[in-house]
Amino acid sequence: GALAVDGRNGMGKTTLCNAFMGLVPTARGSIHAGGVRIHGLEPNRVVAHGLAYVPQGRRVWASLSVDEHLRLAARMRKAGSGEARGGEAAWDVERIYDTFPRLKERRRNGGAQLSGGEQQMLAIGRALMTNPRLLILDEATEGLAPIIREEIWACIGRLKAEGEAILVIDKNVSALLDLADRHYVVEKGRVVWQGDTAAFRADAGVIDRYLHV
Repeated sequence: GALAVDGRNGMGKTTLCNAFMGLVPTARGSIHAGGVRIHGLEPNRVVAHGLAYVPQGRRVWASLSVDEHLRLAARMRKAGSGEARGGEAAWDVERIYDTFPRLKERRRNGGAQLSGGEQQMLAIGRALMTNPRLLILDEATEGLAPIIREEIWACIGRLKAEGEAILVIDKNVSALLDLADRHYVVEKGRVVWQGDTAAFRADAGVIDRYLHV
C-alpha cells in the first residue's frame, strides 16, 4: 500500500524521512521496522532493516554510469540484508530496466548526462535494488516537466500494484489522492490530521487549513 505525508513547506516532512533513515537525531520516541527498533542506527544499518530512501534532489553521482549506480546498490544490499523479503522476487538490474526502459537505453551514460526525469528514475531504481520493505519518496516529481511527472506517478502506481510499500511526500495533492491509501497531515512537526483517502477527500477543510499557501 501507499501512505502519504502531507503538509506545507517547512513543516517537518523531510526531517521525518531523515529521522527514519538515521540521518538526523530524534529528540524523543522510537522507530521500529519489521518489529526491530532501528532508532539510533547508522543509515547503512537502517537500509539493512528494509528502508530505502529516495531523497529530495535525487543525488545521483555525476561520474558513475546508470549500470554502475545499480550494481553498487546491489553490493550494498549484499553487505546488509542481502535477500528479498516476504518471498517476493528480488530486484535485480534487469528487473529495474524492465520497469524503466529509458534507463536501459542510457545504461552506459553517467549521472551528469541524464535528464532530470532519468535521474529520478535512477534514484528510484537504485533504492529498489536494496529490496526494501518500505520505499520512501521525498518530492519524487519536483522540478520535472508535466509529462515526466505523469510518467513517474504511473511508475509509482505500478510499484504499489506490485506490492511495494511506499511512503510518499509531494506537493501534488491530487496525485497523492489517486495513489495513497492513507494520509497524515503535519503542521510544525506534529500530526494534525490522519485518515484514509475517502475521509481526506470528504474533509475539504483539511486541505484549506493545512495545505494551501
